[in-house]
Amino acid sequence: MNSIKQHIPNAVTAFNLVCGCIAINYVFPDVMGYDNWVYASYFILAAAVCDFFDGLVARALHVHSELGKQLDSLADVVSFGVAPAFLLMKMVEKADQWSLMPFSIGISKYLALLVAVFSAVRLAKFNTDTRQSHHFIGLPTPANAMLIASLPLIIEFGNGRYDFIMLSPWFLFPLIFISSFLLVAPLPLIALKFKNYSLQDNKPRYLLIATGVLCAALFGFFAIPVTIAAYLLLSVVFKDQITQH
Repeated sequence: MNSIKQHIPNAVTAFNLVCGCIAINYVFPDVMGYDNWVYASYFILAAAVCDFFDGLVARALHVHSELGKQLDSLADVVSFGVAPAFLLMKMVEKADQWSLMPFSIGISKYLALLVAVFSAVRLAKFNTDTRQSHHFIGLPTPANAMLIASLPLIIEFGNGRYDFIMLSPWFLFPLIFISSFLLVAPLPLIALKFKNYSLQDNKPRYLLIATGVLCAALFGFFAIPVTIAAYLLLSVVFKDQITQH
């Protein structure tokens, strides 16, 4: 029974990986030349949900293993590194048709793969950095992937209002570099890990949760980039508190 219980979180992690693989499948055109970035985004978001729950399930069942830790990182590389990088790469290809730049984007679309590289570096650092037990250093890969995954959804449900911005090289290339930098930046960030549930000890966490809920109610899929911006801002404002152990 204990052996079965120990593998329940790993099963959730495996589903994270499956979601990431399906997301990659939807990024690329099928034999009919049809792709669907919206479904790719949905599966990246589903992978993020699985990533949240595998840790929650492990803590609830009081099971932790080195295998689970390594499996989680490997799944995250695919779901939150490779999948969003490919999604950005295909968006850059599409942007070439809208571009006002004086040159063709061409091979520069592969700069989007920096997101995959820096996500892998971020995850490797997390596995070897003991300082990140109570807070993060650098933007977590699921948050970065959710930011990228929100773009096709904002385009899809924005009725064409945001296409010119979000399918512009002037937006996409800075996003690639900024998100890659944030993944490995020496910036302490809030982790939703509670030692207790008092307001005084968890004010930044509760503010972040409240902001996310409010944004979701008001902004739809725009809530994702707005909440991540608020996440970064709150982490800077409460830096001293979140770095206390």
